[in-house]
Amino acid sequence: MAPHLTGRSVQHLVELEHGRISREIFVNEAIYQQEQEQIFARTWLLVGHESQIPQPGDYFVSCMGEESVILTRDRRDHIHVFLNTCRHRGMKVCRYDEGNTTVFTCPYHGWGYATDGQLVGVPYYKEAYHEALDRLQWGLIEVAQLANYKGTIWATWDAAAPPFLDYLGEMKLYLDTLLDCRDGREGGSEVIGGVQKWCMPCNWKFAAENFAGDAYHNISHRSVDLVGIGPSGRGRRDTDERSSARRLATSFPALGHGAVSFLQIEDVPYSPSYRDTPEVEAYFKHCYEERQRCLGAGARLLGLVGTVFPSMSYLARQPRSIAVWHPRGALQTEAWRWFLVDRDAPQEVKDVLRHYAMRYSGPGGLTEQDDMENWNYASAASKGVIARRYAYNYEMGLGLPYPDYGLPGVTTERIAEQNQRGFYQRWAELMEAPSWEALASKM
Repeated sequence: MAPHLTGRSVQHLVELEHGRISREIFVNEAIYQQEQEQIFARTWLLVGHESQIPQPGDYFVSCMGEESVILTRDRRDHIHVFLNTCRHRGMKVCRYDEGNTTVFTCPYHGWGYATDGQLVGVPYYKEAYHEALDRLQWGLIEVAQLANYKGTIWATWDAAAPPFLDYLGEMKLYLDTLLDCRDGREGGSEVIGGVQKWCMPCNWKFAAENFAGDAYHNISHRSVDLVGIGPSGRGRRDTDERSSARRLATSFPALGHGAVSFLQIEDVPYSPSYRDTPEVEAYFKHCYEERQRCLGAGARLLGLVGTVFPSMSYLARQPRSIAVWHPRGALQTEAWRWFLVDRDAPQEVKDVLRHYAMRYSGPGGLTEQDDMENWNYASAASKGVIARRYAYNYEMGLGLPYPDYGLPGVTTERIAEQNQRGFYQRWAELMEAPSWEALASKM
């Protein structure tokens, strides 16, 4: 393994002023290991959604970087995120994906933990420990901070990390286009179905930067558009709303987040998308009109895709979903995808959206298959000795002025790569910064 890289060497690999990024950051195992310490152990990471644990005792086993964690609701209705490892010898205390329990019992030596993390069961407590073991000191390891944002559960291991809303910053406006109800009410989403999980032979950053705002790769999805992957089985993946709107890419370089949205030039009537299902069509038409009534000009902003740094990406409209890119090695990523619907939507609407999501996303979805093939072959073609000598090109739109659209962030209507450059600016800063305090001093 190569030696641990210094901040100076990371900056050398990410030359944003020239639009050059070394392939090393996508294939080098030492850099990958440094990411686990500098990024995944310090940033806010999405763990799950509160609708996955609606009742006391419910749990969902998730990940934070390489760490297995338990998202659970205790008997007092409080939500927790615990490291999924016994304090005795490290065995996973929960080996099921989800369920309901009163106690997490380690299958190795039998230590038992309540859903609030307390150690409540120690076999042979009197005989082996002479009642001297301080059970209050040996509960499950809990995250340093937890946030519930409109139903999504986020956590960080770093007590010094900024509060979640500060970490999110003005990216909130764009994330809300995913999480708010289709009729303009705040929040109100729930997870539908299970969580799709699959592995890809690529670096996690390929997926994260793609969803941060890569509008240049539509050639990859040409076959899908010709097939007609729209909600009614014909047309493009998105709706006719795009014909009356500007397509804007927005970057937050100081935070690493990026998003792509449609901004309608003026109020326009609803564009039919669900022609084959009249009841579903009527529902979305009603939601669209209610959203305009509730939000006024704010309803003109329609979310598309985005990435909350480092590894949470979303599709805000079709299909409405969340993805997390879990790192599993320099050349291995485990992808998880949740699908969202309005909690109070009619069942027929939920069924139609679920079927459309399966056609679109994940390893069986037509569109995501295109992306995975690109990332797979890009990784394979970049790990060789010769290939690693040549940087990737991120020059698109470099040095050009950005007009003011009245929206937060660095926003452009052009196809450009400022979102990717913003993502890697933050990546490089975190890779070299010794603390959140040092990062704050740069802002």
